[in-house]
Amino acid sequence: MSVSACEAEVVEAQDLREDLEQRLGLATPTDTVRGTFFLGALEEVRALEGEEGVRQCMEAGGEPRFVEFFNYPVGAWLKVSETAAGVMEPRCGSWAEAQRRLGRRATADLLKTAAGKALLLLSKGEPRRLLTNMPSAYRAAVSFGERTVTLEGPTRGRVMMRRDFMPCAWHEGVLLGALEAMKARGVRVSGSRLEVLDSEYLVSWE
Repeated sequence: MSVSACEAEVVEAQDLREDLEQRLGLATPTDTVRGTFFLGALEEVRALEGEEGVRQCMEAGGEPRFVEFFNYPVGAWLKVSETAAGVMEPRCGSWAEAQRRLGRRATADLLKTAAGKALLLLSKGEPRRLLTNMPSAYRAAVSFGERTVTLEGPTRGRVMMRRDFMPCAWHEGVLLGALEAMKARGVRVSGSRLEVLDSEYLVSWE
């Protein structure tokens, strides 16, 4: 039996809500995210939907305010990013595209920090070097997860993420933004979930 586009969207939304609950259930008090991500997400929401959208995200996060270099529970981040993606979805075209936009914003904000500037310096303008240094960049922003990079050619690599709470689409945006910052052309990132908190990403560029 075929499923209409409208019905498919409903099924996807239900799956996303169930996935969020699973991720929240696996989070511990030591799993934290830098305030930079929250502030960037709120700015993206403000640019598209104004202060009402920001208010919804703040309510979801349960914090009176966010400070750039403070660490906050990953559960709060998941609720904020999920709410932000829902608010942005009508203008972005889909929940996944909204998450990619949030991921790109996270990369842009990270690259402005001392850790991000060090990452750019170490990468020497080379996408391959940047990709292999991405695990250290993640460690500067979040307290959880393990990431490994395998180069599969001069313009291709595979990124594995273990025990990471963010959705695949968000990481796709992060990786796209990072390689585009290197002026790489024809960047492609395709993510797939292996387990609730495990995923892999095929990355290529010209």
